[in-house]
Amino acid sequence: MTSAAAKPPVLQLDAIVSGYDGLEVLKGISLTVRAGEFVTVVGPNGHGKSTLLKTISGLVPLRGGQISIDGQRLSGKPHETAMLGVAHVPQGDMLFAQMSVLENLLMGAYLAPDKAEIKRRLDEVYTLLPKLADRRDQVASSLSGGERRMAGIGRGLMMGGRILLIDEPSLGLAPLIIDQVYGVIAELSKAGRTILLVEENPARVEDLADRLHLLDDGAIVWSGKPAELMARDELLATYLGG
Repeated sequence: MTSAAAKPPVLQLDAIVSGYDGLEVLKGISLTVRAGEFVTVVGPNGHGKSTLLKTISGLVPLRGGQISIDGQRLSGKPHETAMLGVAHVPQGDMLFAQMSVLENLLMGAYLAPDKAEIKRRLDEVYTLLPKLADRRDQVASSLSGGERRMAGIGRGLMMGGRILLIDEPSLGLAPLIIDQVYGVIAELSKAGRTILLVEENPARVEDLADRLHLLDDGAIVWSGKPAELMARDELLATYLGG
């Protein structure tokens, strides 16, 4: 069996710098996500986690460094980034509220080559997330918080990307619903999906992620296995408040 370290990189970040207007948020971040890996970036709120994913997907301009997908340097244009296989599931419930679940899912397939591929992706999403099949004709505004989060993940899967960027899927959800959402993410990982996820609470990914990076003030201050971080009380207290 091929080890994760021997698999080719899907995503490569080399000393990337980005921010908003005059504010520099990311300060030279480098990391690699290899094919089939589940990598998580954790850190306190307001320290650059969402900005990291937005920079990768082209929503925040890159000021320095380089981002590559399968060895090809990204242009920074969101449409071209999506075409190269970056599927971004943003924070919160970024659905079209008055459109049906099915219509929201199909919005993710706008780059699919033909109807047969759209159907294949939709069948895959409904197999993984059967509740979305049951709710396909409901408008998105009528869904529960957990169902909306599932629909967001489903729309990301409809893009058919090489890597799935997931931004704080637990945000604002009840503990039971969080467990259900992470159960779906665990199934995605088991199926071999390449995932880069950001999260405030490392305990959520302790048994799921292959590797973890701790982000503080726009820089990576620690990297290793999730269980190793959970055993470092001084790091948890210093950077994550306990």
